[in-house]
Amino acid sequence: MASIVYFTDMRTGYKKNLYDKLGALFTRSNIGETIREKDTVALKLHWGERGNLGFIPPTLVRYVVEKVKNFGGKPFITDTNTLYTGSRRNAVDNILTAIANGFSPEVVGAPVIVADGLCGRDFAKVKIKGTHFSEVKIASAVHHAKALISLAHFKGHEGTGFGGTLKNIGMGCGSPGGKQNMHSDVKPSVNENNCTACGSCIEVCPVDAITFTAERKSRINHKKCIGCGECVTVCNYNAIAVNWQSDLNVMQEKMVEYALGVVQEKKQKCAFFDFVMNVSPDCDCCGWTDASIVPDVGILASFDPVALDQAALDLVNEAAALPGTKLARKEAAANKFAAMYGVGGEHQLEYAEKIGLGSRKYELVRVACGGGG
Repeated sequence: MASIVYFTDMRTGYKKNLYDKLGALFTRSNIGETIREKDTVALKLHWGERGNLGFIPPTLVRYVVEKVKNFGGKPFITDTNTLYTGSRRNAVDNILTAIANGFSPEVVGAPVIVADGLCGRDFAKVKIKGTHFSEVKIASAVHHAKALISLAHFKGHEGTGFGGTLKNIGMGCGSPGGKQNMHSDVKPSVNENNCTACGSCIEVCPVDAITFTAERKSRINHKKCIGCGECVTVCNYNAIAVNWQSDLNVMQEKMVEYALGVVQEKKQKCAFFDFVMNVSPDCDCCGWTDASIVPDVGILASFDPVALDQAALDLVNEAAALPGTKLARKEAAANKFAAMYGVGGEHQLEYAEKIGLGSRKYELVRVACGGGG
């Protein structure tokens, strides 16, 4: 059976701005049904690395916060500590980064909580029936919240093709130890012919697994490598790559199993949004935001995370590609993310459907509200 995905585009008009359209989407989709009086409600989002500007605008997040309060809920915005080296590896730096990017309690109207504690060790062990895991490590604040609303910025990702709701709640709600488990099969390798010895990969490696050879070429020690993929992200010379077809399929499956661990104990208490705007080619974990590969598409909402991500992926692939972006001369590709990375993200959707997280079949319901919407 097809799941319902609600959609509003980016067209606005007099007395019908984007807040009005988001409100109409919230109302039409009946998201408020997930919230009961005095429920603690985790608003899981990604507030961006320092230097990144691709995240959901904090003022739109505040609008959702106010909606949750109107239903009697007690919302808090939350994310987890990272596996890689950056500005969000512990709760102190993480919260300071959130504030620097505009996600302060004064702006969003809710507390900012790092879901897995000071150093990423505050998590709950959740039993699941997966191919790769029988137990997953879910960030404590997300696990213990009575309800969950995922606010995902839909964009590209070098390891999963795209990052949407499944990645926001799967990878995004795992503790750093859980993230390491998800990445453990990803072992990058160096093409020495392309290596310029710039040292970027060495600088960002969190476990000192990369060194220079006598010939001044980077070399990765796979015994020490934890598979976080940071070296792939920062290399500007195509010198570091991953075995896309095998390793990354496994990583996507593990990520989806973590998403299952997040939602399985919150029956009828989860709702999901994909903000398909500023569709950057790279994850918001990067310390930059590259040019969007398509024009802003809109905002989608559903109770089915699989249908939601499938609809968002289809809308991006149907959109006109923007020139002068990372897509280069591959604008006509059937899957824009596969054209950039060799992985389009369909596998995460296939596997999520297989383990019962949702359906790839959907009915797109357009929510009209002013302008061209």
